[in-house]
Amino acid sequence: MPKISVIIPVYNSEETVAETLESVLAQTYRDLEVIIVNDGSTDKSIEVCQGFKDERIRIVHQKNRGLAGARNTGIRHAQGEFLGFVDSDDVWLPEKLEKHFQHLQSSPEVGVSFSRSQFIDDQSKHLEIYQMPKLTNITPEYLFCRNPISNGSSVVIRKDVFRDIKFEENLYGEVEDFYFDDRFRQSEDIECWLRIALQTNWIIEGIPEALTLYRLNSGGLSANLIKQYESWQQILVKTNVYNPEFIKQWGDKARAYQLRYLARRATRARSPKVAVSLVNQALMAHWRIILEEPRRTFISLIAAYLLWILPKSIYQWLEKLIMKITGANQQRRIQKEQIS
Repeated sequence: MPKISVIIPVYNSEETVAETLESVLAQTYRDLEVIIVNDGSTDKSIEVCQGFKDERIRIVHQKNRGLAGARNTGIRHAQGEFLGFVDSDDVWLPEKLEKHFQHLQSSPEVGVSFSRSQFIDDQSKHLEIYQMPKLTNITPEYLFCRNPISNGSSVVIRKDVFRDIKFEENLYGEVEDFYFDDRFRQSEDIECWLRIALQTNWIIEGIPEALTLYRLNSGGLSANLIKQYESWQQILVKTNVYNPEFIKQWGDKARAYQLRYLARRATRARSPKVAVSLVNQALMAHWRIILEEPRRTFISLIAAYLLWILPKSIYQWLEKLIMKITGANQQRRIQKEQIS
């Protein structure tokens, strides 16, 4: 029985899935199985996967259920004690699983181990900028407002955690076990992480290394951001059913942080009207965000408005300079924390 099961949901990702799969098979930690869930792909994604000859690979086929549904299928087939997830356009550094395995083995109270991530673009170029979340003492309210896990390709999770949050539903004609919620086509990650934080005693904790390469894709971003926010708001509805006091206390604050996050994404995608609208909505939802995180809030606010009023060439120069400075500072911080 493998110690770690790696689950790769695949849907029409023929351009990137080979790089993803190569990064998993190149892991320094070798005691693993790789479960590729073909979520109804109509391109050559699965042909690409079938070209890899490695006995650790299994391919499971299903009609399209979305990312949450593909992950759930992978969990049902997984034999490992620990489950790692990587989307078919993201990439892992070779030592990722080894680092997470060490973390989970040395900290039995930790159920969810996540890493920091570095951004890459559509051509797999490293952007020298990182997701730099808080790593320890993660409370449910902090998780809800800021989602330090950041993306679904950064985590390795004990299988026992999923047993503790399992629920049964009949969504496809028969009763099945669910872990992620198939009814979410976006924001399924944070909904699952929040359920773990609120309904179990497992600790969620990160390690300082940036071991995941997270791909930025700006295609159709404005419409996607609106859909993402609508989906995220369904978390409020669902969580309110089993923990109304939590939503009453933290709902508006979490809404503001989510809107600010989406405003930053709109800014990166050069969508000034959307960015300005979202950052203004964030301030209206919970104006104290200025006091709680003044630096990040003012940067989000200023970036959105500068994108709106500055000539494109000047904004791009300014953004490039700021990203270079920020990336260098982040690298120094990561190195310092690794040493300590």
